[in-house]
Amino acid sequence: MAEYIVSARKYRPDSFESLIGQDNIAQTLKNSISRDKLAHAYLFCGPRGVGKTSAARIFAKTINCQNLNEKNEPCGHCESCVSFNEGRSYCIHEMDAASNNSVDEIKTLIEQVYIPPQVGKYSVYIVDEVHMLSTAAFNAFLKTLEEPPAYAIFILATTEKHKIPATILSRCQTFDFKRITVSDIVLNLRNIAEKESITIDDESLHIIAMKSDGAMRDALTIFDQTVAFCGENISYDAVLRNLNVLDYEYSFRLVDYFLSSDYAKALLVFNEVLSKGFNSLYFVSALSTHFRNLLVAKTAESQVLMDLPQSLKQRYIQQASGLSLAFIYEALNICASCESSYKHSVNPRLAIEFALIKLCFIVQAPKQESIAVLKKEEVSSTDRNSAQLNEKSSDNHRLEGDMQEHKASEKNIEQKPQESNNQTLSSGTEANTASLNKSELIGNNEEKPVSEGSPVQEKAKRGRRPLKSTISLNNIAEDKKVQDTVNVQMEDRIPDDEEIRLKWKELAGAYASRPRLATAIAESILQIDLAEDHKRIVFLVSNQAQQQWLRENLLRELQTRLCELLRTTKISLLVDLMPTTEVVHKHMTQKERGAHMMNNNPNVKELVEDLNLDI
Repeated sequence: MAEYIVSARKYRPDSFESLIGQDNIAQTLKNSISRDKLAHAYLFCGPRGVGKTSAARIFAKTINCQNLNEKNEPCGHCESCVSFNEGRSYCIHEMDAASNNSVDEIKTLIEQVYIPPQVGKYSVYIVDEVHMLSTAAFNAFLKTLEEPPAYAIFILATTEKHKIPATILSRCQTFDFKRITVSDIVLNLRNIAEKESITIDDESLHIIAMKSDGAMRDALTIFDQTVAFCGENISYDAVLRNLNVLDYEYSFRLVDYFLSSDYAKALLVFNEVLSKGFNSLYFVSALSTHFRNLLVAKTAESQVLMDLPQSLKQRYIQQASGLSLAFIYEALNICASCESSYKHSVNPRLAIEFALIKLCFIVQAPKQESIAVLKKEEVSSTDRNSAQLNEKSSDNHRLEGDMQEHKASEKNIEQKPQESNNQTLSSGTEANTASLNKSELIGNNEEKPVSEGSPVQEKAKRGRRPLKSTISLNNIAEDKKVQDTVNVQMEDRIPDDEEIRLKWKELAGAYASRPRLATAIAESILQIDLAEDHKRIVFLVSNQAQQQWLRENLLRELQTRLCELLRTTKISLLVDLMPTTEVVHKHMTQKERGAHMMNNNPNVKELVEDLNLDI
């Protein structure tokens, strides 16, 4: 019986061309060899099984080869290459730092470095898993690593670069190895299967490549395991059973059930998956990956992100064509929420089943919302039509009333002398117009009732302002509020302080519908002084925000109303900040505090005397 060698060793790369998935690193090392610019220390870092140690061996073999070919690859026939292939080369030294991590092993390596090579040009020292060295070993290795002999080259390999001290990193040329893509793994496995006369389809190779997680060594190990289970004829179902991988078919079936809102069959599929021994969280993760692939398959530009066999890609593209982006987005959202809440759920199975039920009702939810929206639009359209009919009929009556009112007002204005008009306009129009606008904006509750059915009432109901062609007295008289304001006769006098404070209290009552504002006005502090020919009133507030708001929104209205109450224009209202005073707190004893309370409150003093208390 011939000796069996596992595929990971049998098909291990022995040249830069056979190094899978690391083309940039292979090219860099080949260029440094051809230009004879070799560094004294290299650091190869990256995930497991991606070719770090293999690349180090190939590099050591190449630099000692006596007959390099045109591609800077080792010939394989010289004495150095033969000794390397037979495992007896004295120019290449390997040390596993995981089991030789003490200072003594490093000291032994340092002593060995000063022995020149017997065959070949360089002595190459490969230290695997170098991050396992102790701190003392690293410190002992620093000087030799920085200034080794001209014939010594160190190659350090590690999977955990962050554990290596910065002093080591600064002395090495660092090469970061990447994970091998699924397509490269599938291509290499197909070549090996052909050499071993093994029949296997692309879907099975893809499952093995996905399971390996970017490591070629793991892929070859899984391939050997599958061959041992299935023999020389490997089927897709056998690979799924051997590797305990969830079939893509379950996800395709579930999406069909989601579209038909058949939650019963979806729950049965989930139960079937559990009966085969799959983990519940793995099931949700596979479903999330399926929706991700459907999202990618929606557009031709993003289809390159699917690292799948061509036959499986076509199935995803076909199913994605019947789905909307909104459906896929909502499905991904539900799956992500289910994954995040799985570990904290008391009943994990119920949580996943509830997520499946929600996925089944994604299609029905937009239909119900659209029906509600259509019903709402029908009701609103009916209301709009009836409102438009009422508006047209009321417009006819309103226009007739406006014309009659306008003619009557013109007759009355013509009978009045021109001087009266000018006097009335000059005395009260400007201030009262401002009062009108403010009262319209804040909804003044002091307006006098208007008779039902009048044009003014119709305008108030419709929320429209009266038609105005020019600013004249007959236009102002159209509004009842302004007509009342015009009747207020202003006097050319300066009111006294007591009168101002009394009317200020009355002004607070006008804002009874706004309690906070009314309280602020009633309890505010006023500073009144005489400025030339008018009284200046300063309204003090506690903070700058109140000051700015009053200036921008209410100050002009307050001044207008206060002028009406005082029947004079000889006042000006300002708002300012209240002066801050520092309160000095005096520390008192209990006896002093009791005496202070008795002096300020007679009731406390009587209580102490009646009960004969001692303070």
